[in-house]
Amino acid sequence: MSERETVRQRTVTWQDPHLGAAQIPEMSGLDYVRAMIDGRVPAPPIAELMRMTISEAEVARVTFRCWPDESHYNPIGAVHGGLVCTLLDSAVGCAVQTTLPRGQGYTSVEIKVNYLRPVHAQLGEITCVGTVTKPGSRIAFAEGAVTDADGKLLATASSTLLVFRSPVDDLHAFARWCPLSRSIALRRSASRRGEWVAYAAWGSP
Repeated sequence: MSERETVRQRTVTWQDPHLGAAQIPEMSGLDYVRAMIDGRVPAPPIAELMRMTISEAEVARVTFRCWPDESHYNPIGAVHGGLVCTLLDSAVGCAVQTTLPRGQGYTSVEIKVNYLRPVHAQLGEITCVGTVTKPGSRIAFAEGAVTDADGKLLATASSTLLVFRSPVDDLHAFARWCPLSRSIALRRSASRRGEWVAYAAWGSP
């Protein structure tokens, strides 16, 4: 078999991620996640790369769907566990996000994944449900489960996430972080300087 016959190609396209990030301060977490579902907020680039999308969202619970293919394979001929972990991390993170009011963000602190069955491209669509088990104003806990089209459990996860208030004083100060709004007047309290690193991770689905 020639190299031409064995080579596969795949094109990945995405929108500027700052378009969605610029809308974060304007919405509650649930509204933001639902805006991604209906297309008012563009999907993040990682969703296009991993071929995953959010299909349902309610308070404390979201559903992702994913279509693994050969481009996600590891050296031993199966979908890399990193894709499954990313899917779970995205689902539990977005589940926590749906519980947050406008002006609050989150970031992952820890995730533990149990891989129960191998994932192959032949499985087709897989589903991941993220559920908040304990919301909180500082720390939130969530769980996730990945299943195939027949409902067989493929992987589970438990996660701890940090919840924090937005370090911006208002939408104008958000321009410090979002390149699309740099022309807007900026102001920031010196006492909040240490929060900007955490803010950069806010709301990644």
